[in-house]
Amino acid sequence: MVLATNTILLIYVAAAVIPAILLLIYVYRQDKADREPIGLICKLVGLGIVAALCSIVLEMIGESILNHYVNAGYIMNKSNSYYFILAFAIVAVIEEGTKAFFTYVGSWKDKAFDYHFDGIIYAVSTSLGFAAFENVKYVFSYGLQVALPRAFLAIPGHMTFAVLFGLFYGRAKYYENMGGDMGKRGKHRSIAIGYILAVLMHGTYDSCAMIGSSTSTAVYIAVIIVMYLICFGLVRKEAKSDYSLSAFSSMK
Repeated sequence: MVLATNTILLIYVAAAVIPAILLLIYVYRQDKADREPIGLICKLVGLGIVAALCSIVLEMIGESILNHYVNAGYIMNKSNSYYFILAFAIVAVIEEGTKAFFTYVGSWKDKAFDYHFDGIIYAVSTSLGFAAFENVKYVFSYGLQVALPRAFLAIPGHMTFAVLFGLFYGRAKYYENMGGDMGKRGKHRSIAIGYILAVLMHGTYDSCAMIGSSTSTAVYIAVIIVMYLICFGLVRKEAKSDYSLSAFSSMK
């Protein structure tokens, strides 16, 4: 009985985690210029799990505030406006915020951050740690039937949001290495743009899935197509056009 239970647990964990591991390996192997330390990648994956735990707490607070306005009659419960606020202002803002924060904490000052494409790798590592933890929670809550759709939708979704943020995160490091006021402005602007793009993509994905109307479903399908183009096309493109950031750091 104990052996059977342990086998079932392993199957559930494997079904939840393996898609994230495979995507992480895929992105990691695209880095042809200078492979990142495995220890740093593992640290960022762990920080992604911390980000997921923080998001759970913050989203509970956010939803309680939103439901307060629902109970006060300012927002109609289960209306389109309710789902838009929930998806964009709570879920997307919080989840992309925690992932961006822990990506920054875990990698910004690391000496290995010396190529533009590193920003994508770091953001994806944190995001897939987040997605793997979230997936374990969903699989244990709703069963193995959610593992397959989440493997093709939710996990690549988190990776896509991370690629958008990571693209500009790498540029932010480029600007910081320039130094001066222009470098500072470029750093902050790049991080802000990456975060906003990730929030917009995440919020659109979630709101369309929540609303479930014919229009939102059509938009949802379009978002998934764009998501995959970004997820794999942009990763390959940025990996091929990767460049070193060390030239500017040596000039400072």
